[in-house]
Amino acid sequence: MIKVDLITGFLGSGKTTFLKKYARHFMDQGQKVGILENDYGAVNVDMLLLNELRGDNCELEMVAGGCDADCHRRRFKTKLISMGMSGYNRVIIEPSGIFDVDEFFDALREDPLDRWYEIGNVITIVDGNLDDNLSDDSDFFLASQIANAGIIVLSKTQLATPETISGTISHLKAAAEKAKLSKDIDSIIFDKNWDELTDSDFQMISNCGYSTHSYIKKLGTDDSGYKTVYFLELKMNRETIKDKITTLMSDDSFGKILRAKGFFKENETWYQFNATKSQFELTTMPVGQEVFIVIGEDLDSDKIKEFME
Repeated sequence: MIKVDLITGFLGSGKTTFLKKYARHFMDQGQKVGILENDYGAVNVDMLLLNELRGDNCELEMVAGGCDADCHRRRFKTKLISMGMSGYNRVIIEPSGIFDVDEFFDALREDPLDRWYEIGNVITIVDGNLDDNLSDDSDFFLASQIANAGIIVLSKTQLATPETISGTISHLKAAAEKAKLSKDIDSIIFDKNWDELTDSDFQMISNCGYSTHSYIKKLGTDDSGYKTVYFLELKMNRETIKDKITTLMSDDSFGKILRAKGFFKENETWYQFNATKSQFELTTMPVGQEVFIVIGEDLDSDKIKEFME
């Protein structure tokens, strides 16, 4: 049986960054890893971020959007069927576009997937600097993310104070309470700088398992409740990008923008940017594509396009 792990998390939490470290742990042990990026959007930036893992011990697969939700789910199952015959020791799924974690479990329990796969772990990534001003829909979505988690791994803790981390944990508890989710949050919190993670840390995380809890599911509390607006081949530099993001995130008439991400090229170097209201992260990349992606709730797409173009 192939162990399959699900990496869940709120927008911009660091799922892809964690996935790279997690997959590398198994690859260093000589295991063959399959990574499935399940992206309901039209542009898959995360595949570029994972491309450095591709090799003899790691293969990348993607389910892209471009069709209705039912079609997308069929593509997801078909891709898992083909991956089940590829000799992997472990499959890791980053499930953007899975509308309900329960559907992930249901798919793996259907024939023929139930003959090849064993559900391993549900690992939920939460930003240690979680925005305390989330909408009700976002809180319900957050609760759905942690309901099945065997562990909640806090990200970017090196950028957070103890008080901020404590506030994040309190927010998780409040979101769970709002959704009538009865779960001991404290017992599954993992708080450590990711640059200091050891093999024993990854061993513990890879054996965290998962849980099943009942909670209130609110319509629209899945990825379909968030909208994406993207732009290709915009000629921008870091200062222009920062200015655009600052304006977009400070003006509510554009909608509630939660995250902006993408790539740009400056002085022959590719950069990846990832921004929230409180953070702007910039890293160099060996390859890239000129893309600017805005993600949020109640977005005014026409106004954003007019502003960007």
